[in-house]
Amino acid sequence: MLPGRVPVPPGTVEVVVYFPDTAVNLYQVRQWYEPLRLLAAHHAVVVVSREPDATRILLAECPVPVVPMRNIAELEQWLATQKVTLMLYVNQNANNFSAMRFAEPAHVFVSHGESDKAYMVSNQLKAYDAVMVAGQAAVDRIAANIVGLPPERLVRIGRPQVDVEYDGPDLPDDGRTVVLYAPTWEGDRPSMSYSSVASHGPAMVAALLADPRFRVVYRPHPRTGVQSEEIRGAHADVARLIERANSADPSAMHLVDTKTAFGWHLRAADVCITDISAVAYDWLATGRALLVTRPASSDAVLESSPLVDALALVDVGDARAIVDLVVAALVDGGATLQEVAERYFGDTSAGASMTRFLTAADDLVLARAGVLEGRSRTQH
Repeated sequence: MLPGRVPVPPGTVEVVVYFPDTAVNLYQVRQWYEPLRLLAAHHAVVVVSREPDATRILLAECPVPVVPMRNIAELEQWLATQKVTLMLYVNQNANNFSAMRFAEPAHVFVSHGESDKAYMVSNQLKAYDAVMVAGQAAVDRIAANIVGLPPERLVRIGRPQVDVEYDGPDLPDDGRTVVLYAPTWEGDRPSMSYSSVASHGPAMVAALLADPRFRVVYRPHPRTGVQSEEIRGAHADVARLIERANSADPSAMHLVDTKTAFGWHLRAADVCITDISAVAYDWLATGRALLVTRPASSDAVLESSPLVDALALVDVGDARAIVDLVVAALVDGGATLQEVAERYFGDTSAGASMTRFLTAADDLVLARAGVLEGRSRTQH
């Protein structure tokens, strides 16, 4: 047995998170750790992992049991020994399709964040029995872009990750305003090129570092630089700027964070600068000041949305004036975005989203179990 592997008795598992991806995309399942841990108090939950590099890490850190699978034949044999009624998917990996051939469980897409990226209206959503979405904005977005996906298959859960307390570093309480700069990655196709790391990043960070009122926390997307040498170089430039600023003034304690899970930042920072990405929407639920960059690439899909329409996006030409924009956003304090947050997430009061997720998962498990039980009685 692999180190860290917990025995999973036959006939016990009800919920499977299917993750056939490599370690570079583990951030997508990590954000579900706490919701899954809470769900496991009601239904037996496991993560099925297919890639060895991801499996080793999951075995060491995942709060629910991990079941390694080398191929789909092994999965078929294992499912025959269990009572799985719900399979969850955190991304659109092409290998998800191999698991969706099994008709007994309900196959449900939960994604790894809410956003107005083109990714969120993929026609692949129609393959699932249900799609968990954040709120009305997602329902409207899907209706406007996908033909033939009935709205009754969309289950609104808010954003349960905002109800989680994450461990993070202790930043000094010295009066500095904490600015979170959390850009997205460059994407795997031109329509997804939302990253500001190269276009805005160095100029914005340099301006913020030069002002002693601010503490910068730079938290790039885990895939930053995977596809682009330019982005990789710009990321290194931003990190060097922060290193030099800390050397010049150690009390500033600016931070480059490429190690921790995203989450503690939502409580530690006073204002967020990000791109068209899930971070913008997670931050929206905090009710605090938010700035979003306009993609420099003309190929990036940027359609009208409640968030985009409510904000004056930060253009490349405004990057050096970011201090003035941050100060103005802090004065507003996020008040102009309260209605927008409700449109994206519904009730954002403490614990509301987590409760909706757990209730939705419970309903799906019980509904599918009832269908399978009825079928079994009919056949016998």
